[in-house]
Amino acid sequence: MAGDFEELVEQQVSTLRGDELRRLEAAAAQRRRAWVEARGLPTAGGRLTPREAYELFFTGYLGLPLDQVPVVSETPDEIVWRSANPCPTLEACARLGLDTRSVCRAVYEKSTQAFFSALDPELRFHRSYDVIRPHAPHCEERIVRVDFEALMRIAIEEAELSRAEGNKGYGAVIVIGDEVIAQAHDTAATARDPSLHAELSAIRAAAARLGDADLTGAVLISSCEACPMCAALAVWANVTTIVYGASIEETAAMGKARILVSAREVVAKSPALVEVIGGVLREECLALYA
Repeated sequence: MAGDFEELVEQQVSTLRGDELRRLEAAAAQRRRAWVEARGLPTAGGRLTPREAYELFFTGYLGLPLDQVPVVSETPDEIVWRSANPCPTLEACARLGLDTRSVCRAVYEKSTQAFFSALDPELRFHRSYDVIRPHAPHCEERIVRVDFEALMRIAIEEAELSRAEGNKGYGAVIVIGDEVIAQAHDTAATARDPSLHAELSAIRAAAARLGDADLTGAVLISSCEACPMCAALAVWANVTTIVYGASIEETAAMGKARILVSAREVVAKSPALVEVIGGVLREECLALYA
């Protein structure tokens, strides 16, 4: 067993030494999505709970006994655990003089989210970078279920406020886990600043609140699909997921001035791993622009 672990550590040392972290992240995400998809999950029985997703990831995908990742808190919508398992990445980072906070955030947070998004994108994975080995005795991680429709309704309220103020009617929300970090609406018309789109203002507010330009783990939710400027900013902010209601194509067909480049196209040509989900409360969002 010790020999097997040492082999895994040496493989990880070679991997971390020989490739860019973004490439490792993309490869890990692909492996994890493929594992879920090959098994046809979730089953016809419906959505998985955070507990079921946690067990599937550790016992099914990683093959770890659950006593190495003991649960410390659980509700129907959230499960929190502390990882104390032998970890090749932890040991490889120690040998290479790398900080696990940087490596795990860059390689394994979004790629782990890719696993859970393949099950259900409303299951959100988060790791604490204050409680992570070797800076703590264990790593603290969690899965929380969020409600995209409830969050979109906040974005719609922001869009309605925008329109009432004399702006164009776009709203955005940024959430991490189940906490709203920022919400905003466009103020380009009233502030006479064409850059002040809802998403841009929300991203700026979130970065200021967190004191960090890297918004890994964040979900950006917009009443209308982020324009190329805002989608590009979401990439540079390294958000994990973009969620929208009405699409650029749909609102352009309604006579709205749009640059006909989708958020997915921007992300596809970017260096970042960003998930894009459209059509949440689509009809309610389209009604904003009728």
